[in-house]
Amino acid sequence: MDTQELALAVPESSNNAGLSSLPTIAAIATPLGRGGVGVIRLSGTRAYSIACTLTGKSAFKPRMASFCRFYQADGTVIDEGLVLYFKGPHSFTGEDVIELQGHGGMILQNQLLARVFELGAKQAGAGEFSYRAFDNDKLDLVQAEAIADAIDATSAAAASSAIRSLSGEFSQKINQLLEQLIHLRLHVEAAIDFPDEEDVDFLSDGVIQDKLEQTKAKIQQVLATAKQGQLLRDGIHVVLAGRPNAGKSSLLNRLAGQERAIVTDVAGTTRDTLQETVVLNGLTLHLTDTAGLRETEDTVERIGIERARTAIIQADMLLMVYDVTRDLEEEITPLQLAEQLFGELPEAKRLLIIANKSDLLNNSSNQEITAISQQQIHNRGYEQVNVSCETGAGIDELIETLCAKVGFHPPENSLIARTRHLDALRRTAEYLAEAHEQLTVFKAGELVAESLRQAQRSLGEITGEFSADDLLGKIFGSFCIGK
Repeated sequence: MDTQELALAVPESSNNAGLSSLPTIAAIATPLGRGGVGVIRLSGTRAYSIACTLTGKSAFKPRMASFCRFYQADGTVIDEGLVLYFKGPHSFTGEDVIELQGHGGMILQNQLLARVFELGAKQAGAGEFSYRAFDNDKLDLVQAEAIADAIDATSAAAASSAIRSLSGEFSQKINQLLEQLIHLRLHVEAAIDFPDEEDVDFLSDGVIQDKLEQTKAKIQQVLATAKQGQLLRDGIHVVLAGRPNAGKSSLLNRLAGQERAIVTDVAGTTRDTLQETVVLNGLTLHLTDTAGLRETEDTVERIGIERARTAIIQADMLLMVYDVTRDLEEEITPLQLAEQLFGELPEAKRLLIIANKSDLLNNSSNQEITAISQQQIHNRGYEQVNVSCETGAGIDELIETLCAKVGFHPPENSLIARTRHLDALRRTAEYLAEAHEQLTVFKAGELVAESLRQAQRSLGEITGEFSADDLLGKIFGSFCIGK
């Protein structure tokens, strides 16, 4: 190869003129470390010419793999591998895209990336490839988020749901609702602008009211689906709390399927929080084992108890584990114990009571007392599950109860969702409720129109039709480099 760098013309670009001023970006798209293949991705108007100069080739065919050597400026070989060229707009970003597939390994990949920078590319920021795809209308905001969700998925169900969202299923549902809202607004605006026309007298014919109620019902359906999607994506934070030696660490080990926590007969063995993430029945549980709650003079144990109380406050769900044999002897009810441990009785939706060591209830008297206690708990709207961490009895029931308590029952076609999606859907539902009230109670056409406008705007935030720059920065900034 001639050591003089080749000055090759970029082929006629199909990108918009406004995009030509954007710099060509590059990043390692595969995890750093030892591996068989490492991929560097380039996107922008100079990506093609950089690839030609890097390899000494005069041309690449779109969507055809070419075996090449990658050269330094002095002609020495950095690596060898495949070059893939995707001509814009028929690429992920909508721009000219080059993928350099060399050998994996930090040294080779970093040397190749440094050479690409020498030839005029700049380091891509977090999520910058996906942002350019969004900016060039190759995907909407929901699909862009689904890329990160698919990468970060902690279960097969979450990964499958993220791929469905990436394919556009969630966006299609939102766009259909947006179309319905637009038609509603057209009818209402027409009635306001032409009040003397009989065929647009929406205040009395009931057509708009029917369509509004149908749209409200569909919003609620999508909201219910999105709630399941959020649980799939985020899971729930579950804190195991209780007195020392109640069996919290044993329960963590049972749920994790391995010996993650040290278990002894010595009270106060656990002195710090211990986190473990598991997937049970498709639901991701972020488990936190905590120090036993009690009064103590031990400085280290007191610190652990303070951390335990912080975790309790932040938990989505509390599993209060108690020793059913010990507490029966002390004649204290589980709900009274919960009040003692937590200062006040947590809401029923946040608290699940776990009666551990149920295998030791070997006489009818103790079993009867336990049954009465469980009935009292149920009468106050709480739930108790009897388990044995020693034998594993009751663990399956505990998992099923926990899933039911948080409302986790995703259908096979569930779609991944985020907190901001739920917030936008809830605001949309609230604006539609306002519109319904203005229509049916106050007959105020202008106010109906304004509520529908706000509903459309809220719903449009999901796909990015209406999105502030700071929101976009936050979303794409959470992506990995190279995506």
